[in-house]
Amino acid sequence: MRVEVLAVGTELLLGQIVNTNGAEIGERLADAGFDHFHQTVVGDNLGRVAGAIRTAVARSDALIITGGIGPTQDDITREAICEAAGLEMRFSDEYADRLRAWWAARGREMPETNLQQAEYPDGAEMIDNPKGTAPGLRLRIGDCWVFALPGVPQEMLPMVDAGVIPFLLARAGDDTAVIRSRLLRTWGESESRIAQILADLFEDYDNPTVAFLASAGEIKVRLTARAADAAAAEALIAPVEAEVRRRLGTLVFGADEQVIEAIVLDLCRDRGWSLATAESATGGLVGARITSVPGASEVFRGGVVSYATAVKESLLGVDAAVVEEAGVVSEEVALAMADGGAAALGADVCIAVTGSAGPDDLERPAGTMIVAVRTPEEARALTLRLPGDRERVRTYATTAALHLCRLAVAGEWWGR
Repeated sequence: MRVEVLAVGTELLLGQIVNTNGAEIGERLADAGFDHFHQTVVGDNLGRVAGAIRTAVARSDALIITGGIGPTQDDITREAICEAAGLEMRFSDEYADRLRAWWAARGREMPETNLQQAEYPDGAEMIDNPKGTAPGLRLRIGDCWVFALPGVPQEMLPMVDAGVIPFLLARAGDDTAVIRSRLLRTWGESESRIAQILADLFEDYDNPTVAFLASAGEIKVRLTARAADAAAAEALIAPVEAEVRRRLGTLVFGADEQVIEAIVLDLCRDRGWSLATAESATGGLVGARITSVPGASEVFRGGVVSYATAVKESLLGVDAAVVEEAGVVSEEVALAMADGGAAALGADVCIAVTGSAGPDDLERPAGTMIVAVRTPEEARALTLRLPGDRERVRTYATTAALHLCRLAVAGEWWGR
């Protein structure tokens, strides 16, 4: 069964809201074993939305539309469905009464515009929305099942889980399979180099497929298999995964949901070491990544954002003579920050970052970032030259800092 997704909303095209719905629905469709070849985003324009619906229903067995079924003037999905399918609009007195009762129960008067949510294309069934007032819609257009759901994720996702996926599975019958993916996480080589190492696997395999994903300085290798059941899909993945791991060796640091910040915390916990950060150019991004992990407080002592040179000297004890001689953007200062952060926060391990993030040069060319890691065993620093604008440099430096800490805590120090 081929299932397509159409997101409606000009705010998505303008980048004011990120379309996380597409990713969430796509993951659910993959888990259910449906073919999913197209996702479309279209603005709040009646003709364009109707045209997108016509295109989708002509090539898919099911279409999931998100957004455009609220109570305001720019919520036009119902009208677009009618226009695309040549249907009349109907009005549900029963649902209108439910809307009035919903508002009355909260001691508020319902705006008349909310009655728009009681309208539906002729022949459509309303799908209950337990978390909001906009009901979903389900109808058949030609050979395609069409679902119209709210754009708000907290309302939409429970409706997909309870009303859309089970409905489609029941009608797909034997025309389903299980799709499973394994995500191998790597750091230390470029996407092009990883792709070169695995080029023949990419060319030779179509089940599982091999794909490369770059994000925040890490390269992910995704292996995706389709089979009759989960065990068969995983059996297809296993030998290819083993070969990828053999070729990439220590470049692979984790799989699936094993993010680097959680791995660093686990490594420190295993060694009985506490962790701290001392950051300048990254402005607390390393500490934020670490504290995003539940249970981080068992290991993480805290962080110092020592942006100004005077703060490096007063809070971290960086010697003014070191700053004068080597400069703020130097391995000497990074190492002093790591030592000072460990002492100030009572930590065994400290990650320190200083640098010139840009866009203007600060002592060194923009993109020069220096990471130091101090453990009870040793301390080292590394100078990085990172590409991109200021935020990209800071993001890459944050990722690199976590990975260098991983190597240090594991005793796999980088070269001098």
